Amino acid sequence: MQAVLVNEFGAPDVLELREAPVPEPGPGQVLVQVAAADVMFLDTRLRSGWGTDFFPVQPPYIPGGAIGGTVRAVGPGVDTGWLGRRVATRTAASGIGGGLPIGGYAEQALAVAETLTEIPDGVSLDQATALVHDGHTALAVFDRATVRPGDSVLITAAAGGLGTLLIQLARQAGAQVIAAARGATKLALTERLGAHTGIDYSEPNWTDRVLAATDGQAPRVVLDGAGGNLGDAALAVAADGGRFIGYGAAAGEFAGSAAEHARQRGVEVVGLHDLTNTGDDHRAASAARILDAVATGAIEVVIGQTYPLAEAAGAHAAIEARTALGRTLLRIG
Repeated sequence: MQAVLVNEFGAPDVLELREAPVPEPGPGQVLVQVAAADVMFLDTRLRSGWGTDFFPVQPPYIPGGAIGGTVRAVGPGVDTGWLGRRVATRTAASGIGGGLPIGGYAEQALAVAETLTEIPDGVSLDQATALVHDGHTALAVFDRATVRPGDSVLITAAAGGLGTLLIQLARQAGAQVIAAARGATKLALTERLGAHTGIDYSEPNWTDRVLAATDGQAPRVVLDGAGGNLGDAALAVAADGGRFIGYGAAAGEFAGSAAEHARQRGVEVVGLHDLTNTGDDHRAASAARILDAVATGAIEVVIGQTYPLAEAAGAHAAIEARTALGRTLLRIG
C-alpha cells in the first residue's frame, strides 16, 4: 500500500509518499480501507520535532490519528458484521489523553473495533472524518460552557474546525457570538456561520473591539482555540465571574500565563484535559449526537481544503501558513 512517512523531523517537505506493508489487524482490531484522513495542527507540530516529551514519536512513522473509510478485514474477536461498513474512527495508536496520532496517512490503517462509528445515511465520509476529533471536543467544550440565551461568547481561532462548530452551537443557544480570527476571508466565513461580530486578532488592540461589541461588559464565556499570547489576551478580557475554556494552541501553546489573575477575578479556567478524558461510551454518544445534527442539516461541517495523499506536504504547509479554513483532509483512493 502507499503511505506518507515522516523519515526525519523537519519542514513539510520531509513528508514522503512510500510503499509500506499492509498492517494486519490483531485481536479487537479492524483494517480500514481509508478514503479520507484528517490533517490536524498537531500533526504539523509533531512532524517538526515539537512535543516528543508528550508524544514520543520517532521517525520513521506514518502521521494521522483520524480516518474514514470502509472496513476491509477484522481481527480475532471482532464481529464480521463490520465488514463493508462505512466508518469513521481514531487510528489504533491514537487516543485522547494517551496514545499517538499516527497511522492514518495511508491507503489502509488499523483501528480498534470499539472506537468505530458507523457513518449514517446523509453524512459523507469527508464530514464524518472531519468530526472524529472535533465533534466530540466541540460538544464537550459547548456543554461545559453552559451558554445561556443572551450570553456574549468570544470564540478565538473561530474559522478552524472546532471554531466553526462552536459558532453554530453557540448561535443556536441564543448567544451573541464574537468570532476572532485572522484575515477577511476567515472572518467572512465566521459571519456566514452566524457570528454577530468578526474581529481580526492580528490587528493591535483587538480586545478593545471585543469590549465594544459587548458594550463594555466583556464576554461571559470565552472559548479559546488560539492559545499563546492570543489566548492570554482573550482570557484577560473575560468577564469577572465568567468562564474560559482553552482547548487549542493554534498560536503556539495553550493559554495559561494569565490564568491566576483571571481566577482572582472569579473566572473559571478550564483546560482541554478537563474536558476530553472520557470513556469510549461517552465518545460514542457524542459521535451519534453530532452526526445526527449533520444529517439533519442543523450543523455544517466546514472542510476548507482537501489534498490527495501524495500532496500531504501541501496540507501541512497550508495549516502552518494559517491559510486553512475549517478542517483539512487528505483524500485517498
